[in-house]
Amino acid sequence: MSAPRTAIIGAGISGLTTAKMLADYAVPFTVFESSDRIGGNWAFGNPNGHSSAYRSLHIDTSKNRLSFRDYPMPEHFPDFPHHSQIKEYLEGYADAFDLKSHIEFENGVVHAERRPDGGWLLDLQDGSRREFDFLVVANGHHWDPRHPDFEGEFTGTTIHSHDYIDPRTPLDFTGKRILIVGIGNSAADIAVELSSKALENEVVLSTRSGAWVVPKYLAGRPADELYATSPYLPLKWQRKMAQLGQPLISGRPERYGLPTPNHLFFEAHPTQSVELPLRLGSGDVTAKPNVSRLDGDTVHFEDGTSQEFDVIVNATGYNITFPFFDPAFISAPDNHIRLYKRIFLPGMDDLAFVGFAQSTPTLFPFVEAQTRIVAAYLTGDYALPSAAEMEETITADEQRYTAHMVQRPRHTQQVDYFIYEHEARTKELPRGHARALAGRAR
Repeated sequence: MSAPRTAIIGAGISGLTTAKMLADYAVPFTVFESSDRIGGNWAFGNPNGHSSAYRSLHIDTSKNRLSFRDYPMPEHFPDFPHHSQIKEYLEGYADAFDLKSHIEFENGVVHAERRPDGGWLLDLQDGSRREFDFLVVANGHHWDPRHPDFEGEFTGTTIHSHDYIDPRTPLDFTGKRILIVGIGNSAADIAVELSSKALENEVVLSTRSGAWVVPKYLAGRPADELYATSPYLPLKWQRKMAQLGQPLISGRPERYGLPTPNHLFFEAHPTQSVELPLRLGSGDVTAKPNVSRLDGDTVHFEDGTSQEFDVIVNATGYNITFPFFDPAFISAPDNHIRLYKRIFLPGMDDLAFVGFAQSTPTLFPFVEAQTRIVAAYLTGDYALPSAAEMEETITADEQRYTAHMVQRPRHTQQVDYFIYEHEARTKELPRGHARALAGRAR
């Protein structure tokens, strides 16, 4: 059997990794990219508007944890590369494996329609319509900003962190009263940058749930190089050990001015920042609880206090959006979509999703693990279980990875990379291979 003709939506990290793996397995494919360049979120200033990178952004995963297995990051890169170096790395990856020859730039998928008998009809940016046997969705999930729905109206300027570039863009952030809503990594970075005394700003950070802030370095080494979850111990035990150790590593958040988190360590995605505790402890940033109401230029908080602001920056995450699908066909309300191994939609054997996970502590090798499954599936070396078995496994995986977490849209995709990769390699691929052999023998 010949491998199915495959279309890949997007030339960001997930699309590029899928392309490289399909090329390794001799699966015919075409990548459709709406922009004029590769990199997706890591293409700073991407003309398709999908990049959320700000000028000062450094990745929060260390280079050794981030590297693709078959294309290591250059030794001369710093431990935590700048976004321009991540883009350089992806350019080198694409060139090394001749991926750009498979990409149609400025020709994104406008609409994807599944034929009744299987396969896909794709309406493209250039006005053409093309047919494919299989579709890989790799359009990313950090490009459609999610805004909070607060009571009242703010008469100052409101932006999302997606649109933040630097203290001069998209507006002049000097001498301003600034409220940053959220306490993820982007909120922390922007708060640190805008609270520099040289800018003469007053910066307040509002958090609904609080956060555990973790350092980037321990004992002089990138912190993420010093731990790995084990597939041989219950995750519940390992989380408990981490919860006991966390106050010893970076202290309780209240000590430097943050509200007490409403969750234990690892029950929400931790915030990684070296500088935020220092800025809070130095009084350059002030922390407040969640916003209760907006009233002109005044913001009221849930602790009964209020304050006047010129600018609100909502660092409140992103929606998972598939603009090329009819919403009634496939969508992810509240960022929830049930996918087998975060890849396959039960009952749809000609569709795969790649990269739709919040993988801790690293994304690139996680995507590689996913694409090995996809490539094996497309070459007939891996077969899926029944739809009923897939649904059971999805429920079990959600229970394992997300049931203990604060139930918010940002946590619906949480997975542990070490457990996922180990089980994909030692269990899922062998079982899928056995299912494929059994299917051929019938």
